[in-house]
Amino acid sequence: MDNTIGEEYIKSSLSAKVFTRIQDDILNGVFKPGERLAETALSSILGVSRTPIREALKQLELEGLVKVIPNKGAIVTGVSNKDINDIYTIRKLIEGLAARWAANNITSQELDTLSETLALEQYYIEKNDVTHLLKYDSMFHDTLFSASKSNPLMFVLKTFHMYVQRSRNYALSHPERARMVHDEHKAILDALIERDADKAEKLMIEHITNASRYTIKN
Repeated sequence: MDNTIGEEYIKSSLSAKVFTRIQDDILNGVFKPGERLAETALSSILGVSRTPIREALKQLELEGLVKVIPNKGAIVTGVSNKDINDIYTIRKLIEGLAARWAANNITSQELDTLSETLALEQYYIEKNDVTHLLKYDSMFHDTLFSASKSNPLMFVLKTFHMYVQRSRNYALSHPERARMVHDEHKAILDALIERDADKAEKLMIEHITNASRYTIKN
């Protein structure tokens, strides 16, 4: 590999990692709305130069998570309650569509993966292990998205899931909601097994509606 190309790849990869780390911290509430993100402090915390920090903050501004103010730096704007409500409304539409398409296109292997995921969800519900519940909740949805056989739809859906990460963490920390999620996933899986597109779409919309009721209200 040409040295110049190699250096640019390393810089790009580092900026992406820095962006993801700061983004996660904003979405998870580590950095609060109104908080100033100083390049020097972030550089020290993350152990990188200010260049990837600056590039990450520019990208975060495009994402609407920070606002860069001249002579003041980057200020966290975060995700508002209106943003979250809008995201859930859109999710009901597009995840319902994903479930409909998945009912028509899902493979036997993907159905087996969903069944295994539900078994693991049940196991970690009994353990009250929120970290693993989040992992398998995401796996359930990711597998269903993949089963839709639509790359554009998968991209949009994964973006929305990223933005509701904090509220999902909050919801699944409640044993009552965790059990509801498992039951709702099971009903959706049954509809997929039956290849019932109407039922799969309806159940997914109900699932997202129920999830929205556990959204964090700041």
